[in-house]
Amino acid sequence: MKQNLPLSIYTGIFHGGHIQGIAIDKERNYIYCSFTTELVKLDMQGNFIGSVKGFTGHLGCLAYNAEDGRIYASLEYKNDMIGKSILNHLGVGEVKNAFYVAIFDGEKITKPDMSAEKDGVMTTVWLREATEDYLAAWEENGKEMQHRHGCSGIDGITFAPNFEGEGMRMLVAYGIYSENDRTDNDYQVLLSYDANALKPYEAVLTKENIHTSGPDHAENKYFVFTGNTNFGVQNLEYDPYTGDIFMAVYRGRKPQYPNLSMYVIDGKCTPREETLVGCGAEKGKVLTLKKSGISHEESGVYGYEFKFGSTGIIALGDGYFYFSENRENYQIKEYESTIRLYRYTGEIPAPFSPVSE
Repeated sequence: MKQNLPLSIYTGIFHGGHIQGIAIDKERNYIYCSFTTELVKLDMQGNFIGSVKGFTGHLGCLAYNAEDGRIYASLEYKNDMIGKSILNHLGVGEVKNAFYVAIFDGEKITKPDMSAEKDGVMTTVWLREATEDYLAAWEENGKEMQHRHGCSGIDGITFAPNFEGEGMRMLVAYGIYSENDRTDNDYQVLLSYDANALKPYEAVLTKENIHTSGPDHAENKYFVFTGNTNFGVQNLEYDPYTGDIFMAVYRGRKPQYPNLSMYVIDGKCTPREETLVGCGAEKGKVLTLKKSGISHEESGVYGYEFKFGSTGIIALGDGYFYFSENRENYQIKEYESTIRLYRYTGEIPAPFSPVSE
């Protein structure tokens, strides 16, 4: 495996925002990078091939779908602190709150600054469930509450074997607000979809048409107990070598939890129906954290400390991964990354080691 892969790939400098996610196409001839408001296509030597602009939202984690050869990404249109920062960067006013899976045809990305609206390179599917959870508002014990399960939108995305049947499923993870004074935001939330079933809903997203073309609900909704995190799963990645799913997060701040930077879903465990901790009588399908790494006895949470992953992970098979090592200069709006080859070791506290030769 590693003989065919460069030890590192330098992205070059871009101006759309810091790198959010990375993906490699089926033949691994190209690598795709999300720079927040711009999708960039490079060859495996880091040479620039093309880019897509024109979405007035936050482009997040990326995933390559081997079944149709397209690149899938989380895409947020919202007006909270992060959303307004992006809109200000783009010189755009308020937008309608809505969350999408963006789907790119990589073969058509052949030149700089292609238009997501006009050049036929991107379609989108609206995620009703995530949007409604974000917009949810209610009163609880005399307090005004917002954002069901702390939903701040979506970010992590990957393709993994179906937990409850045959075939592969697209998993999309919620962003989760960091709020220490509530208890219903201590799970990572994953929506599961059959990507083939989404095709009839695909539509072009424009500033004039913030559309709502999408399924009524996800095929399944899963919960993973980690303790609260700051904006949830930044990057989500299924690894065929271990059969597990890695979740890279910005660490939370609740003192009763370990507040680690990476958690791992055990791919061998089936979901179980149970009452969700801190959510009253609500029940949900709960996935299991792999019992390896750092064990936090008080909460029962396991995980790892690894400084990379939140800005991009690619599982390459045979225990090899690419991780984005990003650099950013917000003052002059210059963003770059070196995408480096690592090997999975499972060691504690950091389970990955850089490949040097």
